[in-house]
Amino acid sequence: MQLFYAPKTISIAVAIALREAGLNHELVKLDFATKEQTSRAYAQINPKGRVPALVVEGGVLTETGALLEYIADLVPEKELRPSDPILLARMREVMFYLASTMHVNHAHKMRGARWATTPASFKDMQAKVPETMAASCDYISQFGLRGPFVLGERFSLADCYLYVVCTWLEGDGVKLARFPKIQAFMETMEARDSVKAVRAKDML
Repeated sequence: MQLFYAPKTISIAVAIALREAGLNHELVKLDFATKEQTSRAYAQINPKGRVPALVVEGGVLTETGALLEYIADLVPEKELRPSDPILLARMREVMFYLASTMHVNHAHKMRGARWATTPASFKDMQAKVPETMAASCDYISQFGLRGPFVLGERFSLADCYLYVVCTWLEGDGVKLARFPKIQAFMETMEARDSVKAVRAKDML
């Protein structure tokens, strides 16, 4: 497997999950500063021009949530995804929220051109980011984290996803100390070997 990633992006959640799963993989770094993700060569891999992209025996897979679940399917013995229907739905509930709401809130800081065309609109979106990200933190604190992890005492794919999103908070103008439950979660995640490994590679 080859994982196409860019540092500090949501693609790192997939890198963490691959480590948790113990799966052999090759890391291929894209340089966003030179817009390598929009190159003709990368368009052959992921025409969306985004990361992550995972090259597997059957082709190329994209979208963070899909890749995380694919990884879980490969190593069911690792129990990265619960079999209980309620727990599985709760895990996906948080992951879908991160994808549809919190990640979008964050993207308004740098990716305003996806939604608007004038500089004034970009500035307005940027100014709103600390507020919307803090609101997401309120939601995650109250309803997303049911214990040390999203599923309480049990680690799951959702924790890989949530951890990476929360590494953006300080840069988005949100003080982690305002959200002690999230801060404790981050400290717990930092102690995991998978997170230490990606940090050692300057991926975060």
